[in-house]
Amino acid sequence: MSDPVIVGVDGSARSLEAVVVAAREAHLRAVPLRIVHALGRRTAHPPSTTTTAPTGTTGTGTGTGTVQASAGHGPAPPTPTTVADAEEQAHAAAPGVEVLRSVVPGEPRQVLEHESRHAALTVLASRGHSRVTDLLLGSTAVHLAGHSHRPLIVVRGRPDPAGPVLLAVNGTPTEQAAVGFAFTEAALRKASLRAVHVWNTWSERAYEGPGDPLNAMVTDIDHLRAIEEELLEEAVAPLQQAFPHVAVEHRLVRARTRPALIDASREAQLVVVDPGPHGAVGGLLLGSVGQTLLHHAHCPVALVRGRQ
Repeated sequence: MSDPVIVGVDGSARSLEAVVVAAREAHLRAVPLRIVHALGRRTAHPPSTTTTAPTGTTGTGTGTGTVQASAGHGPAPPTPTTVADAEEQAHAAAPGVEVLRSVVPGEPRQVLEHESRHAALTVLASRGHSRVTDLLLGSTAVHLAGHSHRPLIVVRGRPDPAGPVLLAVNGTPTEQAAVGFAFTEAALRKASLRAVHVWNTWSERAYEGPGDPLNAMVTDIDHLRAIEEELLEEAVAPLQQAFPHVAVEHRLVRARTRPALIDASREAQLVVVDPGPHGAVGGLLLGSVGQTLLHHAHCPVALVRGRQ
């Protein structure tokens, strides 16, 4: 079986929105969808055994979802409403997709990080259904952004269904994975791709401190612009040849990086970015651009980390 698209649910309306996105992603990829509900108990180790049941079948004595055993824990009671509502949403969004269900004892961050090892893609809402769950799912999204083993889509904002897939090009050596993901998404969605590279006159583009980069003194602004344009071209060119049917727009923007990308996300159906180093503790090493888009983008954000 192909690796499934995984979606984390908690019964909130926002997590059901994530189910819709995940079901459509599974349909586009022709892979199963696995709905994962973590029961919130902290575990000393990630789940060691997995039992999943497709729609319409029974898992470990329940017809509403599958119970997963965790090291040091017995079977946890299923949550029928959470899983059943999510399953109903999935079938409505993508009727032909095979749906698997997992109810897992454990803390959501641990559970979803472990599940992501065997996922084509993980999908998660940016927030939950209450103040307590907001903190839980918010921290889960940030944690997975720093630890997910496969691409992660965090569902937020109001995407423009007719808009392009927005690729944030930063010129780092690891971003080809994000570039490839963006082209694949554009091809699957039959959408255009808008590759945006934001630059300013500071030689170190990561600088976002006080002062106005737009007014910084430089020796040759035209030369700097040419370098930044070349960076954008080199990042996109290899995949543009591999996806000749995807219409690509190159957009070079002179501005502050984070506000410019937030503004560009208003017109997009998805924004794709390489979030930075892997293995961040609590998301602390997640790149500032990735953090900003995760919390302020106007559409879903795909965080795709390349190998160091």
